[in-house]
Amino acid sequence: MKVTANRITKVLLTLTATSIIWGCMDSAETETNPETIDPSLPVSDWQLVWSDEFDGSSIDPTKWNHEVNCNGGGNNEQQCYTDSAANSFVQDGMLNIVALPAEEGAEKPYTSARLNTKGKGDFTYGRFEMRAKLPSGQGSWPAFWMLPTDNTYGGWPKSGEIDIVEAVNLKAVGADGVAENRVFGTLHYGQEWPDNESSGKEYTLPDGVNPADDFHTYAIEWQEGEIRWYVDNYLFATQRQSEVRYNSKDEAVGLAHKGWYAEYYNAGTGELETHWGSAPFDQDFHLLLNFAVGGDWPENVNATGVDADAFTNGQSYVIDYVRVYECSINPETGEGCATVRGGYDSEEDGLVEGTAPVPVPPSTGIAQNLTIFDGTSNPNWPAWDCCGGSAPAVVADADKGDVTEFTIGASPTVMGFISREAFITDDNGQATPFDASPLLEDGTISFEMKVETMPNDASATWLFKVESNEGSTAVELPLTDSSEGTAPVAGQWQTYTFSLASLEAAGLDLSAIDVIMIFPAWGAGDGAVYRVTNAKISSPTVGAAPSLTVFEDEVNPSWPAWDCCGGSTPLVEIDDDEHGNVTEFSIGASPTVMGFISRSEFITADGASPEPFDASAILSNGVIQFDMKVTSAPNDASAAWLFKVESNAGDTAVELPLTDSGEGVSPVVDQWMTYTFNLSDLADGGLDVSAIDVLMVFPAWGAGEGATYRLDNVKIYDPNASADFNGHVLFADEAKEGWAIWDCCGGSTPTVENDDTAHGMTAEFVIGAAPTVMGILADDGVLLDASSLLANGVVQFELKVVNAPNDASSTWLFKIESDGASTAVELPLTDSQEGVAPTVGEWQTYTYSLQDLFDAGLDISAIDVLMVFPAWGTGDGAVYRLDNVMITAP
Repeated sequence: MKVTANRITKVLLTLTATSIIWGCMDSAETETNPETIDPSLPVSDWQLVWSDEFDGSSIDPTKWNHEVNCNGGGNNEQQCYTDSAANSFVQDGMLNIVALPAEEGAEKPYTSARLNTKGKGDFTYGRFEMRAKLPSGQGSWPAFWMLPTDNTYGGWPKSGEIDIVEAVNLKAVGADGVAENRVFGTLHYGQEWPDNESSGKEYTLPDGVNPADDFHTYAIEWQEGEIRWYVDNYLFATQRQSEVRYNSKDEAVGLAHKGWYAEYYNAGTGELETHWGSAPFDQDFHLLLNFAVGGDWPENVNATGVDADAFTNGQSYVIDYVRVYECSINPETGEGCATVRGGYDSEEDGLVEGTAPVPVPPSTGIAQNLTIFDGTSNPNWPAWDCCGGSAPAVVADADKGDVTEFTIGASPTVMGFISREAFITDDNGQATPFDASPLLEDGTISFEMKVETMPNDASATWLFKVESNEGSTAVELPLTDSSEGTAPVAGQWQTYTFSLASLEAAGLDLSAIDVIMIFPAWGAGDGAVYRVTNAKISSPTVGAAPSLTVFEDEVNPSWPAWDCCGGSTPLVEIDDDEHGNVTEFSIGASPTVMGFISRSEFITADGASPEPFDASAILSNGVIQFDMKVTSAPNDASAAWLFKVESNAGDTAVELPLTDSGEGVSPVVDQWMTYTFNLSDLADGGLDVSAIDVLMVFPAWGAGEGATYRLDNVKIYDPNASADFNGHVLFADEAKEGWAIWDCCGGSTPTVENDDTAHGMTAEFVIGAAPTVMGILADDGVLLDASSLLANGVVQFELKVVNAPNDASSTWLFKIESDGASTAVELPLTDSQEGVAPTVGEWQTYTYSLQDLFDAGLDISAIDVLMVFPAWGTGDGAVYRLDNVMITAP
């Protein structure tokens, strides 16, 4: 699936003293400004454009259609919808929808009614309001909702659904002894069923009032990019389109707000694309009123099932009126008429987080290794028979496990692995020609090969061929030209390695490698059967995360120390033995900010040029960190000390007090103190991390006179990837080489999924009906020796439960094994140092002492499995993610 982010406009937003430009997705600004509205006053700009007051003697056929069917609403409901006056009628100025027992022998046990305005009342944007008294009883399911009139983006729910109000089982008492009294407002959208998505919020009337006891008003206000839900004019929920965050290259790198999204085919390319704009809620929708009996939702909550006694004499859904208003200020977008309150747009209060997928960040430009086959097929690089008509297969090898087997018949052919669109058959695959240019210095193409059966032609030469950019360049060499220099021997596994430098010298364009072939010479291969595994393009030095040292004992000429506005010149001074040379800043009477800058107008060293830092590759775990010592405090003792970082010549910036650092402390005169700020937090605050060019540390503007302070060890880096990191990272964005994410026994394939800014790519596990355990498994022969970390080492990971197991009593466990399960320790997550059980939707850290695991019997010299899972046989329905899985000594 192709993911696209079409940037249409920018919204001006002030985050700090600097004006910040943020990108918005597919639309103009969608947010309402509550400061311009007095919510205590009636909103007069909503103009009534459609209504039914039900003042006549019958249902108005010019406004309503009856749906007549026994389809069960797609939810296994137990009613047939009819147009009978027994099920829907107007009386005393009210529309009555009545659910009744059906006659004996009927197709369904109940009858009811479902009315819609399709073709008679279709609307895009506005206020949609109903005053009604809802029915009660176990199994009752009334709704006031909206569906698209034309399925512009595809079938349900790809074109959307807006549930203005729903309730199930009102007044029914569940096992907890509480009578049901909630109403719900929900959006449905996303991918096709059964992979559909929804997001919404429940609401309980004040003072325990039950919606089935009296009439209440239920409404939404729908404008471009935003929908708000009301009960009795109280705004209880807001949902918005997703807001995409961009970097300095105008590339989508994340979501500033996760809201709804749409997925539909591009009419020009035919590709399935994800869109984070106002779609699908930007088309005509019509209204629906219905009263269902039973179904998947009501029958599985509260007292469960359907209480036949509650429907013996009928249950009535009574509607006083339905009204539709248009915003007269801007009918085209519905903006300008919002009725809001404080907190309506806060995620801690009324703003609902949607389920939009996070855009996968673009390539970082950092050298990457490519694994083509290592026991698992790469869907972007399938095995391929050019011309012989065979299908290469994954087979089990006694020595190497799963390998790719090629078989050549009478037809001349070449075979290998390919990444061109015409040959991609896996739905999860796409053509991804590989740019090996950054690996030129020491990179190789390598693979292991075993010939099971030699060609009938004993003189056949075995060849290696690599092509680039749809065959525009290619190099073909005998296997004996490899670094190993040996010909294949039947029945033996052999490694072959070709340097990228030699291939480039022979004419290969390394920037778009898309085919790798291993084969006997054309026309001489009949009868050959051979196996390949561990095919990769790699460099032994790849994996080093980018980092920036701004100041450490000496000046970085591309990042000079800088006084913005005070006219001083920061100095390099000698401090204590631990810090040596440091940068000293002094503030006088003129207000100023100070720090380090990488912009051309401030670079004075000969030969130096600006080097804004792209931290995209270390966004998940990276930090900005510095040591600071205040030698003289500001004259104003109340002055707050601040940290500020800017990007792309001030396009984005974030300013925070030093007390918001990871250390959370204020400076103390004459003490060196370390301050650490997470890149992910800064990105969530609006910083574009792809072009960081200013770091500032200073007392609040105008309050710094008299301050003298020193900075040292100023850097941007990933602590987990630094030379100072002591340990092993088993999963962070991807599994460690030689390890894989793993489902023991359930038959699933764990996947790598993009999560929030702080975590990026994570390992996702899904448990079905088959009992299983899941985690991270070492390849055959790979054992991790943590003996050197025993004294203060830990096993640590982060976990987010997306969906809890269906069995609410299930216990979450951690298990670690060693040397083929010769030793193992299993513990509940609540036995971790944090001591807490998982909470759905929250990332949580879990830490276990290596010493404790050793004392419990684990041989820590040969660790080969880490598992996190709900207790055996109780995990059905669980979906969870792992990240930053490591064994380390802090």
